[in-house]
Amino acid sequence: MNAREEVLARIAAAHRIAPPPELRYEDISREYRTTSDSQTAQLTELLIDRLVDYRALVRESSADDLAATINTALAERGAGRVVAPAGLDPSWMAALAAEVLTDGAFGDDQLSVSQLDAADGVITGCAVAIAETGTLILDGSPGQGRRVLTLIPDYHLCVVVPDQIVADVPQALARLEATRPLTMISGPSATSDIELNRVEGVHGPRTLEVIIVSPSTGSGHIQRSS
Repeated sequence: MNAREEVLARIAAAHRIAPPPELRYEDISREYRTTSDSQTAQLTELLIDRLVDYRALVRESSADDLAATINTALAERGAGRVVAPAGLDPSWMAALAAEVLTDGAFGDDQLSVSQLDAADGVITGCAVAIAETGTLILDGSPGQGRRVLTLIPDYHLCVVVPDQIVADVPQALARLEATRPLTMISGPSATSDIELNRVEGVHGPRTLEVIIVSPSTGSGHIQRSS
């Protein structure tokens, strides 16, 4: 069998096992995994492993130390002016030395593109974090803000709390409202040219940093991407 015959044979085989076109949507088999036995600690470790593999920066913090951890992260970046959505938990910013520009949801309360571009970074929460894929999902809720907030600034600091971490994609989708503006983030913005030279910051932040809030007390260790 030559290459052409092999390709055509694979296509024919795929057609044979595909669902018939008259199959009703509600009758489609959904036997894929929708639950996980993994505990929060296991999911957190897996999420950290995936994030670091994607070249994101990762910190762990207790809830009590979160404001100080955010301030430390921004200070280490040299971020003196940052953007925050209007609905971000104010306790997260209680220890900030940086100037905070608040972006509202409507009209004159919204920052301009030039203001976002001039900021050193943006702080948001997230809706769901998928451990298996290392993906953060934002849904435009008040603590996450408009999609443009995480596309223009060069640095994105995202806070993930324990009950937002799920094992896989089906679990994540079950938590989300499909009509909301969903942004899925797997590491910093990056692309590669035809010679596979990686370029970061092309269509979003060059640097993604994630703070994972631990239910335990005391700040955790800091992990850096290689």
